[in-house]
Amino acid sequence: MEEWIAGKHSVLEALRSGRTIHKIWISEQAQKHHTLPIVAEAKKQNIVVQFADKRKLDSLVSDVPHQGVVAQVTAHDYVEVDELLERAQARGEAPFLLILDEIEDPHNLGSILRSADCTGVHGVIIPKRRSVGLTATVSKTSAGAVEYVPVARVTNIAQTIESLKEKGVWVAGADVEATQLVYSADFKMPIAIVIGNESRGIGRLIKDKCDFLVKLPMSGQINSLNASVAASVLMYEVVRQRGAIVS
Repeated sequence: MEEWIAGKHSVLEALRSGRTIHKIWISEQAQKHHTLPIVAEAKKQNIVVQFADKRKLDSLVSDVPHQGVVAQVTAHDYVEVDELLERAQARGEAPFLLILDEIEDPHNLGSILRSADCTGVHGVIIPKRRSVGLTATVSKTSAGAVEYVPVARVTNIAQTIESLKEKGVWVAGADVEATQLVYSADFKMPIAIVIGNESRGIGRLIKDKCDFLVKLPMSGQINSLNASVAASVLMYEVVRQRGAIVS
């Protein structure tokens, strides 16, 4: 199965990550200094680059701003949840996972993956149904982070949570009605943070499965944050508690 990715950052990171790329299209109208790194990397990997009119690229990815660069790639491979835990073990770190309960907006998922890469999250878990997958829009919004953050796609989030808990991972749900502020929670232990749907939040069953619920302090008139913004704040609180990332 094949799919398309679009945008300078997405295509360049796909090249750098070693993902299988069949062909790259570059708009004849694109600024050359923006596309030179892509052309150079593609040449090193013997990947065909074709220059075409911008309208050709528009037809390939009609719903994604492509910035003059489009690539035909192999479809993203989802991983197993155990592989996420193995990734943490290989790094000698306590597991740090995100569970997304029916995130539907590809821009939110892309932004979450971008923050996850920046904060050292070992992997993201999404449900197979009623949730956006790894689409071209997600790749574009993630600025290439989709190439580096493994994503597990599971049939049943509730059962997955139970399995994680059996393996020593604590599960915290982000919920506006929680009584505990996020800053008083302990995220130094093995943790999976659940982020709910953009409009409905975390489902009742999933909420009941969580070990504890946390909320962010709110003082404005709008009593909620965008899902990707809330997820980013929570991820950086984990980073703060565990110690700064050393690049």
